Amino acid sequence: MAYQIDLTGKVALVTGASSGLGEQFAHSLASAGARVVIAARRVERLDQVAKDIQAKGGQAFPITMDVSSVASIAQGVAQAESLAGPIDILVNNSGVSTTQRLVDVREEDYDFMFNTNTKGSFFVAQEVAKRMIARAKAAQEQNQELPSARIINIASMAGVKALSMIGVYAMTKAAVIHMTNAMALEWGRYGININSMCPGYIETEINAAHWETDAGQKLIQKLPRKRVGRTQDLEGILMLLASSESRFINGAMIAADDGHIVQ
Repeated sequence: MAYQIDLTGKVALVTGASSGLGEQFAHSLASAGARVVIAARRVERLDQVAKDIQAKGGQAFPITMDVSSVASIAQGVAQAESLAGPIDILVNNSGVSTTQRLVDVREEDYDFMFNTNTKGSFFVAQEVAKRMIARAKAAQEQNQELPSARIINIASMAGVKALSMIGVYAMTKAAVIHMTNAMALEWGRYGININSMCPGYIETEINAAHWETDAGQKLIQKLPRKRVGRTQDLEGILMLLASSESRFINGAMIAADDGHIVQ
């Protein structure tokens, strides 16, 4: 049986969409027909991402959102739905990190990562879910089928496997995985499927130079198949979780790390 993912008529919100994984996710969803709202703090970069998507025939709407601010999240989600319509798919992707030993972590480093990766992810999902739940309840009152809704939280294989130098980052992503399970338990009854994706080492424009350094090459040699992934390597999982084909997948943690977790 052949499958083709068609998201025509769906509205997707992607946070952290100005570069890296978020930019790739936005392109993938738009190529499948979704109207994509792309959110980040770097609005000038978002404008270029939107133009790139539109040049390929997709629909993209850039908005400013600082996920470390609950007020900015509420404003951004409202703007997203005003521009594109009710959100069917959330890709909760915003994330930051620092590289340091645990004994060197300062309070501001700790707060920087938790405020974006954990607190930010939680309140973005909550704001979107409130609207999804309201639509589900309205459908229930009319004895209609629940609308399909998807929340994809981008965690990390570091949230499952302890790694040196990024301990606090790993803690934030472990929290995202557990957060996903709690959301799936509470919100699944409203037709919302909430799952987490755990990427491994992926080359992006931000870290590309690192893989050419001695330290980067040494790390690559420690990986199961001695390679890092590409942003496109996550497209299959993204499209599955965003589509109706994931109707029976809820509360799952799906690794895309080339086997690093089990190494």
